[in-house]
Amino acid sequence: MAMTMSDSGASRLRRQLESGGFEARLYVKQLSQQSDGDRDLQEHRQRIQALAEETAQNLKRNVYQNYRQFIETAREISYLESEMYQLSHLLTEQKSSLESIPLTLLPAAAAAGAAAASASGGEEGVGGAGGRDHLRGQAGFFPSPGGASRDGSGPGEEGKQRTLTTLLEKVEGCRHLLETPGQYLVYNGDLVEYDADHMAQLQRVHGFLMNDCLLVATWLPQRRGMYRYDALYSLDGLAVVNVKDNPPMKDMFKLLMFPESRIFQAENAKIKREWLEVLEETKRALSEKRRREQEEAAALRGPPQVTSKATNPFEDDEEEEPAVPEVEEEKVDLSMEWIQELPEDLDVCIAQRDFEGAVDLLDKLNHYLEDKPSPPPVKELRAKVDERVRQLTEVLVFELSPDRSLRGGPKATRRAVSQLIRLGQCTKACELFLRNRAAAVHTAIRQLRIEGATLLYIHKLCHVFFTSLLETAKEFEIDFAGTDSGCYSAFVVWARSAMGMFVDAFSKQVFDSKESLSTAAECVKVAKEHCQQLGDIGLDLTFIIHALLVKDIQGALHSYKEIIIEATKHRNSEEMWRKMNLMTPEALGKLKEEMKSCGVSNFEQYTGDDCWVNLSYTVVAFTKQTMGFLEEALKLYFPELHMVLLESLVEIILVAVQHVDYSLRCEQDPEKKAFIRQNASFLYETVLPVVEKRFEEGVGKPAKQLQDLRNASRLIRVNPESTTSVV
Repeated sequence: MAMTMSDSGASRLRRQLESGGFEARLYVKQLSQQSDGDRDLQEHRQRIQALAEETAQNLKRNVYQNYRQFIETAREISYLESEMYQLSHLLTEQKSSLESIPLTLLPAAAAAGAAAASASGGEEGVGGAGGRDHLRGQAGFFPSPGGASRDGSGPGEEGKQRTLTTLLEKVEGCRHLLETPGQYLVYNGDLVEYDADHMAQLQRVHGFLMNDCLLVATWLPQRRGMYRYDALYSLDGLAVVNVKDNPPMKDMFKLLMFPESRIFQAENAKIKREWLEVLEETKRALSEKRRREQEEAAALRGPPQVTSKATNPFEDDEEEEPAVPEVEEEKVDLSMEWIQELPEDLDVCIAQRDFEGAVDLLDKLNHYLEDKPSPPPVKELRAKVDERVRQLTEVLVFELSPDRSLRGGPKATRRAVSQLIRLGQCTKACELFLRNRAAAVHTAIRQLRIEGATLLYIHKLCHVFFTSLLETAKEFEIDFAGTDSGCYSAFVVWARSAMGMFVDAFSKQVFDSKESLSTAAECVKVAKEHCQQLGDIGLDLTFIIHALLVKDIQGALHSYKEIIIEATKHRNSEEMWRKMNLMTPEALGKLKEEMKSCGVSNFEQYTGDDCWVNLSYTVVAFTKQTMGFLEEALKLYFPELHMVLLESLVEIILVAVQHVDYSLRCEQDPEKKAFIRQNASFLYETVLPVVEKRFEEGVGKPAKQLQDLRNASRLIRVNPESTTSVV
């Protein structure tokens, strides 16, 4: 009685909540007024909660039922579409057969049919059919290179072989196909091949479908009606896929031959349908032929002698006893509710994007069937589950595809990657993760705004790139910890590829825009500092950035060296060998600071009274320019640039040294000659030792070429009147 009252109260409550004029606020107010206390409200709340749970269960049950009905409906639609294709093809064949019969033969055929009917009575059906087949064979058109045609109505195996031979003689490079016995042409026609990735038109081809293989030949534009052999595919390993029309891409189908695939376009929808149907029919006929051959071979071998053990008197009884338990097959209990509902539960999890729940169900099933045999019911269950695993893998792969949103950083991919790893797809997860991150890095670099100041842009570029690289490395270590070490090798390869992307953007902004050497040196220094931060996680890519930048830096050093040489030669051409007058003490003090920063600490001894400097303007300018070049080049230095930097320095110094030596030998005025000798002494005894010392400090080892150049100054000190060249 209490149960009846409870059910009636629940149904009354449901009707009240489902009524059209229901207002929650008014309902709660009335309920509060009618309740005696907190206990009544708690009971009413429990009834509403129970009603909500019941509604949720009903909704879930309806979702399951509708989802199953949707799948069944889709399957029925697919079957119906296939049947409609077959029906349309049969109608087309009947129409073409009727149209191919010449009108002049119709009276003769009718007379022959009447005579056969009056003469042989019951044999009319067979004779009539033979006549129709004969007429159809006469009307069957010869396979021409310009269109698509079947060769199923030939006069016999010899005629089919002759037709194949005639056609293949027009294809260069396939003479070996003519030696295959029993091979004949089934269908052929013109096609256009498209790129499978970008859907760009590649070439015109002609397809020759034989009874056991498919030959693809390319057109020879210079020789009309002739082809060149391109590829030959066995029908055993060939899969045909219908490509859905997506204007302007239509009338296409795909051929899958592991590990490649090719897309072809037919002339129209009718020819495409014929290609699809005849390919499937030929594959089916070939499979049936192979099956019959196996059965005939098995029949010739005779039945297997399974009774030899039982009839052999020399066999021991102990060897016969173990055969009894092998016949009995252990049964696996699949009657549990969660196993029965597993395929549907997996469908729901995939539809609701509950990837973790789907993988948990798969792990539970694998654990349950781990040590159990595989009778037919288990194999059937496995087949259903494997199809869901394939669907789940496709969804997870799509989650990691670069077409999806790249926001959220590397952590946004963790969910899909972890589930792919649990499914045993570690290699695919690694590949998709790195491809996703490569697209994210490329997008971030492309969206970076190019500022007017190069150094500011390089700071932003390094921050964006190396931060992304660092986050990717940390996320990779979390996701793939404990997996195959080959994944880490893949990450290193990916990091090098990403570094190449960064260097392309870096070089385009720094080196291609012909920035000064000081700006280029500062930009390279910033990139090296950011690259060294990756050492905190054990990833050293400094050698990669060196290898990728070496050509650009060599070009910059060479270009700046030529600028200094040209400037020095220009000053040398206007040299008057006069002392410098800086006019003001401030200018003199500034020059002293500049020379001190260049490493010339004894510059005071070359200054005279007031604001005079006992050196030539050319020598002072050369000193500042050479030391500036050396300082900037040392910022760019790494071992691969050692000889380039050293040779550039020697070339620059030789220009000044040769000019001083030549002037010393050619000058006749004793006063000017003494002044030139003082400048030469400054170059050899002050500037060259400073260059040599600074080079050794920056590189870490002395330079023999610079030492030899400095020792050449002895010629001047030993015989200053000599006309012998220093160099």
